[in-house]
This record gives sequence, structure tokens and C-alpha cells, in this order.
Amino acid sequence: FIKKVEYMLQSLPNSVLQMSVIFLSIVIEALPFVLLGCLISGALQVFLTPERVTKILPKNKLASIAMGCGLGVFFPSCECGIVPIVNQFVKKDVPVYTAFAFMLTAPIVNPIVIFSTFIAFGNSAKFAFLRVLGSLLVAMVVGVWLAYFSKQEILKTQLITASEDTHQGHHHGHAHDTGSEKRKWFHQIRHLLQHSIDEFFDTGRYLIIGGLIAAAMQTYLPTGMMLTLGSTKFLAVLVMLVLALTMSLCSEADAFIGSSLLSLFGAGPVVGFLVFGPMVDIKNLLMMKRYFTGRFIATMVGLIAVVVSIYAWVV
Repeated sequence: FIKKVEYMLQSLPNSVLQMSVIFLSIVIEALPFVLLGCLISGALQVFLTPERVTKILPKNKLASIAMGCGLGVFFPSCECGIVPIVNQFVKKDVPVYTAFAFMLTAPIVNPIVIFSTFIAFGNSAKFAFLRVLGSLLVAMVVGVWLAYFSKQEILKTQLITASEDTHQGHHHGHAHDTGSEKRKWFHQIRHLLQHSIDEFFDTGRYLIIGGLIAAAMQTYLPTGMMLTLGSTKFLAVLVMLVLALTMSLCSEADAFIGSSLLSLFGAGPVVGFLVFGPMVDIKNLLMMKRYFTGRFIATMVGLIAVVVSIYAWVV
């Protein structure tokens, strides 16, 4: 049987084997972060109430957006697992402009990513600073758009209904709970784990599909042709944004790829690559499609692409 498997593998084209290796590396790298994100999502589902959110967040919209931008410093999260957290934030009545400001900055402003960017560019603080500054700028623009201009629905209708039903069920459960504190704590932990497992398997399928698409694009997309397109700064910025989307790298590792492309594209396009990648990649888009409406995702991605392009051009 083993020999048959080996023969079958040897008969496959090299491109298929290469795609399989890339796919496995993407999934293996992302799964721990997705699991962590789902555990945090479960904790938010159990312990975070709308009343607590109201007490914590400032009333001023701009201050609330700024707070969302800074949360990633204290709650580091990879982009691979941040979508379930943001979904839970929105369902718990965290303002969308705060939740999405956190989603866009957390994979970049956290200390691990800042340090890895610093190391990747030869112990230079320039690119780490430009990356953080770019992410804060994009998050503020998107936050202001959500706070003052966007009127469209964000959560999918079926998820809104499910959220309301769940909230009502929890309310009744707490009203009739006369057990001891220990029993209540055990019930909360069980509910946290149950929610996290459901979230993990629900989100995991989108990670698998996204990983397959990203691996296929990395294998079959003519990279050489894209490199020749980077002859002008404008085209170089666009090419780097496309590369960031298709490669779907983890924010802890993408700086090392970016530094290797510095001599080909220049500083501005590479900074665009470092800012855009953690905000918009194939895995994230498919996971977002699970929770948020397609129109909202398309508008937000377009806005991010425009702001990052302008920023990369200026840099």
C-alpha cells in the first residue's frame, strides 16, 4: 500500500506537489491562530456583555476608533484568527468602527510583528515605523467611514437573528440560575469551549478553501510577469498589493518576504505590501464572507486598497 502511494505521488506533476506543500504550510501556520481566535471569541461570547462594552468604550466616536486601533498592542492577534473575534465584538454591541479598527491594526501593531519587521529589515526601525503608521492611518480612515458615512448592513441577516435568539436564551438561563458560583463557573467554561469548537470548525472550512486558492495562485500565477510589471512606482505598488493578497502570508513572517523584494520594487511598494497583506488576504476574505455581507466586504476592501496605494505612493 505504501509503495502504491509513493508511486502515485511520484506520478503527480511537480506543480501539484509544490501547491500541496504551500497549502500545508499555510494551514499548519494558520491553524493555531484560528484556534486562539475562536477561544477568545468563545470568551467574549460568555463574559462580554453589552453593558460592560458601554462602560469601557468612550462616547466620542473618534476616541473609540483610536481605542480600537490601540487594542492590538495589548491583545496581539494574527490576522488568521481575528475575524471570529471581530464578529463577536459586533454581535456584543461593540461599535463597528471600533471593532474594524481593531481588526485592521491588531495583526500589525502587536509587539511580535513589530519586532519581526525590525529584524527582517536588518535591525532598521524605519520599515517597522512606516508599517505601524500605515496601519493606523488605514484603520482611522475605515473607522471614520463606518462611523459617519456607511449606512449599509454589515452582519448577515441569519447571523443577526441567531445572535438575538442566543442573547435571549442566555438571559433566561441567568434569570433561573440558582446554583452555586462553582456550578455557574463550570457552566460558563463549558459554554465557552462549546462555542469555540463550533466556531473553529465553522471558520476552519473557509481557512481550508482560502489556503487552497492561495496555494494555487502562488504556484500557477506567473510571478515573473508580475515582476516585469513593476517598472514604474504606480505599477509596482499595484503588483505588491496583488502579491500580498495572493501569497496570504502570516503577519509574523511576511516582513522577511517583503525585505527580499526591496531591491526589485523599492521602499514604497514594499511598505504597501506589509500594510495591505495582514488586512486583506484570501483566507480572511473567505472567513469574513461567513459573517459579513458581500457588499460591505467589497466596499471596505476597495477603501483599504485606495488608502494603502496612496500611502505607499507617498512613502
